[in-house]
Amino acid sequence: QARLVESGGGLVQPGGSLRLSCAASGTVFRINNMAWYRQGSGKQRELVAAITSGGSTTYAASVKGRFAVSRDNAKNTVNLQMNSLKPEDTAVYYCKAERVAQTYADYVNDRYLVELWGQGTLVTVSS
Repeated sequence: QARLVESGGGLVQPGGSLRLSCAASGTVFRINNMAWYRQGSGKQRELVAAITSGGSTTYAASVKGRFAVSRDNAKNTVNLQMNSLKPEDTAVYYCKAERVAQTYADYVNDRYLVELWGQGTLVTVSS
């Protein structure tokens, strides 16, 4: 059973940095797009950053220039480096994987899981 596990959340002061990590475990051969979303208290879940298997990235306007997303295709991991954090960055951060081939046979036969979500990790930015 494929799943995603996030780590790295916590409490940080405004202006500080945190690095979130997400690892796919279980039966996973290849992942197309990977992304980070966040959901603040009383708010809708929003896209923070995304990265394709080829390394192309997309960022929300609110984090551009402060956050950086990266991935290791061989290890099926994705990271989010968050710098110059602000109180409004406080949220539960979720990792998402899109078009997941669980085995080589699935990959060559175009059989994919549509998406996987992690359980979320809380980031709190406060003095």
